[in-house]
Amino acid sequence: MGLLLFGHHSAVIAAGKAQACEFIDEDATRLRCYDQAQGHDEQRDKLPPEDAAPDVSKAVDAKASTTPPVVPTLPSLTDIWEFDLEHKQGTFRLKPYRSNYFLPFRHTDQPNVNPDTPAPDHSVPAPLPLDDTEVKFQLSVKFKIWENIFGNDRDLWFGYTQQSNWQLYNANDSVSAAFRETDYEPEVMLVQRTNSHVLGWHWRMLNLGFVHQSNGQTLPLSRGWNRLYAQFGLERSNLVLLVRPWVILPGANELSDNPDIHEYMGSGDIRLTYSNAGYVYSVLGRHNFSSGNGAVQLDWAFPIAGSLKGYIQLFSGYGESLIDYNHSQTTIGIGLLLVPWQ
Repeated sequence: MGLLLFGHHSAVIAAGKAQACEFIDEDATRLRCYDQAQGHDEQRDKLPPEDAAPDVSKAVDAKASTTPPVVPTLPSLTDIWEFDLEHKQGTFRLKPYRSNYFLPFRHTDQPNVNPDTPAPDHSVPAPLPLDDTEVKFQLSVKFKIWENIFGNDRDLWFGYTQQSNWQLYNANDSVSAAFRETDYEPEVMLVQRTNSHVLGWHWRMLNLGFVHQSNGQTLPLSRGWNRLYAQFGLERSNLVLLVRPWVILPGANELSDNPDIHEYMGSGDIRLTYSNAGYVYSVLGRHNFSSGNGAVQLDWAFPIAGSLKGYIQLFSGYGESLIDYNHSQTTIGIGLLLVPWQ
């Protein structure tokens, strides 16, 4: 009975308040008065503001915890060759050039036990006792000699690459785990920035270079050649295309170490590289259309830990190393890629 009287009393008070609101002329104030009389204002105060933004921080954090981290791909040609002003690092700073790798296992289906060339005194007197499994590694660096030659779009670089084949597992006394071949390859490059589009590709650079390669051996194993080349660098999404035609410079006389090297090494090479989420795939090819000789190399690199990558290298054809320029073989190498190729 007490509750009913209390409710009746509250209703009377509310009705009185509502009746008093009729005498307010301003619309907004009158409506506010009616809300207070009916108790709606107190209920509305308990609700969250209409313009309050939803708290999505927890949802974002939950999504971030389940999203796999993005692994960066290979640097662009602009980064590698320091084309933009913000990428310029000055001269004589040592940087990686071609791939730096170590292959503790490199196997060939046909060791070159009788290396020779058409030049006189360039044939071994007896077959070499070579194992078909050895160690192969490569070191390659470059540095800028002259920055901003006649403007900001061209620089002069020096590069050096050294590739070695090591008969580490050979127990023959006459070989005694010797280095079968080490090729030394210095070069000078004038790197020109370009900015054009060709058939859907972004043409980024043009390199004009002189390169010498030799193995430092004495007769009958001495090999060497010199080339002038132009290298075109193009990009498209995660693809990098390097096209490098070259001209072989003739030797000092007819008794050069390898006068027929053009028949096997051709007039240039092409490399296509694809990278995504830390994985890198590459194919390198060269071919002489007149002789029909050439080679193809397939590379696959995959993440192991940090920036260290596993590396598998497949090669088939002529010229895996300089002493093998006229020797055809198929090889597989397994090891580590320390710095990716360009």
